[in-house]
Amino acid sequence: MTIEYTLPATMRVARLHEIGGSLKIDTLPVPKPGSGDVIVAIKACNVVPNLRNILTYWPQWHPEMPLPPLPGSFGLDAAGAIAAVGDNVRAFKPGQRVYVNPATGCGGCRFCRSGDILNCDSFTYRGYFGRGGPATLGIFAQYPFGGLSEYVVAPQSCLVTLPDSLPFEQAARFGYLGTGYAALRKGGLRPGDTVLINGIGGTLGVNTTMMALAMGATKILGTGRRREPLERVRALAPHRIEVHSVDESGVTVAEWARSLTEGYGVDVVVDCLPPNSPAESTRAAMRAMRTGGSTVLPGGMSEALTLDPFWGLGKNASLIGSRWFSAAEGQDMADMAGAGTLDLSPLEHRRFSLDAVNEAVATAAESGSGFTNVVVLPSAT
Repeated sequence: MTIEYTLPATMRVARLHEIGGSLKIDTLPVPKPGSGDVIVAIKACNVVPNLRNILTYWPQWHPEMPLPPLPGSFGLDAAGAIAAVGDNVRAFKPGQRVYVNPATGCGGCRFCRSGDILNCDSFTYRGYFGRGGPATLGIFAQYPFGGLSEYVVAPQSCLVTLPDSLPFEQAARFGYLGTGYAALRKGGLRPGDTVLINGIGGTLGVNTTMMALAMGATKILGTGRRREPLERVRALAPHRIEVHSVDESGVTVAEWARSLTEGYGVDVVVDCLPPNSPAESTRAAMRAMRTGGSTVLPGGMSEALTLDPFWGLGKNASLIGSRWFSAAEGQDMADMAGAGTLDLSPLEHRRFSLDAVNEAVATAAESGSGFTNVVVLPSAT
């Protein structure tokens, strides 16, 4: 059944007025869609743990990567129902359930024209930050609202249609899931392969594990420090997942991985470590690769990574950076969830109203569990 929406004149939006301040709830006009845009009524928006850093420290850490101009609207991962469409939108209609991928390119460079917006120099996360290209501020001006709003305007090219069986709260976790999925695809993971997820107990590590299970990895090896989160991830599929605490054993990650792979090492390493991690932790995981293996870097480890080129030559190894994911990859995940091959039931949702958005930001930053899914529900109706 098609749902017809009558858009209100105004909406409530959580906006930052000054760096380091709290988000404030402002009342603003509901946006109008451009000819190729849609308006989405947001039902759930994930609050990523890094959002507190973005709101507090980002201009000091990365002045080359601009935030939305203040007062700015934030919210990275949003899911909801289409409320209105532009004149040239024909593939979507009001009432459809969608995830809104925040990834946006300039639209005109050679990469955007080939459908490869992830390699656009002006690649921008709507409602978060831009990578610093010349078109970033224009993208923020055209699409000024993040998911911590009752409504957003977004290009139709960024939409992922959702099956009725997928709750909005789970779809709002697609940012982390998609980052892991894109990394596994870039690493060439195939059914039957073995993958090592470095930092498996964190938010990105848990979601990458869920995707590796859905993609048919025969064996998933996970490293971390604390035993409790390691064992919790292992419980997702004890017959396919093995975990290793680097603080408890004198055995190196490489030795442990080879002992579980007939001496070869793993096919793919995905490094999911956070920014404050030492580079040696990444190097230790890389040494677990088999000859001809791949290491993919979707995480945030920011210390300089020093490598021996002769070692890389001898191992015939690949080192691959990976940022975000495409709308097409998002559609893959939605279809896998609809078919039941991607199981998102282990996620534990912490739900907040838009009025409690600052509490949600603090909760996400301090949760400490990769299974916790903090979501704001701007419009529960």
